[in-house]
Amino acid sequence: MTVDLLLGLQWGDEGKGKIVDVLTSGYDIIARFQGGPNAGHTLEFDGIKHVLRTIPSGIFHKNSINIIGNGVVMDPVVFQKELEGLEKFNIDIKSRLLISRKAHLILPTHRLLDAASEASKGKAKIGSTLKGIGPTYMDKTGRNGIRVGDIELDNFKDHYRALADKHQAMIAFYDVALEYDLEELEAEFFAAVEVLKTLTFIDSEEYLNKAMKAGKTILAEGAQGSLLDIDFGTYPFVTSSNTTAAGACTGLGIAPNKVKDVFGIFKAYTTRVGSGPFPTELFDEDGATMARVGNEFGSVTGRARRCGWLDLVALKYAVQVNGVTQLYMMKGDVLSGFETLKVCTAYKYKGVETDYFPYNIEPENVEPIFVEKKGWAADLTGIKNFDELPVEFKEYIAFIEEQLEVPIKVVSVGPDRTQTITK
Repeated sequence: MTVDLLLGLQWGDEGKGKIVDVLTSGYDIIARFQGGPNAGHTLEFDGIKHVLRTIPSGIFHKNSINIIGNGVVMDPVVFQKELEGLEKFNIDIKSRLLISRKAHLILPTHRLLDAASEASKGKAKIGSTLKGIGPTYMDKTGRNGIRVGDIELDNFKDHYRALADKHQAMIAFYDVALEYDLEELEAEFFAAVEVLKTLTFIDSEEYLNKAMKAGKTILAEGAQGSLLDIDFGTYPFVTSSNTTAAGACTGLGIAPNKVKDVFGIFKAYTTRVGSGPFPTELFDEDGATMARVGNEFGSVTGRARRCGWLDLVALKYAVQVNGVTQLYMMKGDVLSGFETLKVCTAYKYKGVETDYFPYNIEPENVEPIFVEKKGWAADLTGIKNFDELPVEFKEYIAFIEEQLEVPIKVVSVGPDRTQTITK
């Protein structure tokens, strides 16, 4: 069998959690392949809103196995709180959730390092969520990291102490005012590690390859978005992992020729959290309306998202880099009521028109070129069939498909899992 892959095509927050939840019934295994607790996946059903940070979005389906892959970085404290939040739903976590021994751990000092580093940058800060993600990936690539499998070793605390001491020396180097009680943070950390030890650790690459041979269906779940990829995103305003399709191979231990369909998720408009260039960003009433109607606040950080018109230059780039085979459009309902919609189809890059995503998209280099499309007034949230959608919305969808040369298979018209239209 092969693996299908689901990921975001913009700057994150596209609605991946909802779609994984919708798709899960068709898969035996849901496997998260990168990112950490800075990425919240929101699911809504039966009138309840759930936000998952580390646990794959298929956890609410009793027939699916959920795997936290080796490409993920885990904060045991955040993870424990996530488990506690699921207790009231009577989910058999121990049988449904498996954790790769090769996943790296976020230490309390990683979070402190993150805060010290960001504070030292002043106005040049990159917009870190301060969850310790960057420092953890730095230790991973620097071959200093601590992994989930290390918890099982007799010298785990010695390994921890050596790395934490190194981090404290680095924090002092930044020379910023940072108050903390490390003993208190460590007590919380080691208590959470004991909770983590009650779950099942696996060699996930072996598990997944055996599952494929056994004919199991697997969906790989990505976090954040393609434009935040450490290699292909808007560097340096990016995350610390590979959020693109290639990250599924390195983050789970599956071969590239085992990936079949790539489901690309995008919003009907564009949003971004934190710092970084954003060519189609709106600073007017239209942008404020998108933010208000779309409830554009980070599910984990609570930070307001910047909003703008759909950027097809960036979207085409993400489709190309990921080899997307199917598109899923989210939040089409948010655009109801706009008399006219704008879509960016090209950039003027250093004075020359281009339809590809250039090396630098800072505002001094890039000016978006828009086409206008007719809007619609109808409320989409109660519509169940594609044929019932307004003509203008269907024309908007057809235009995007024509530009991207990939079919839009699913259209979301609300946050609930039932508000999902298959084309």
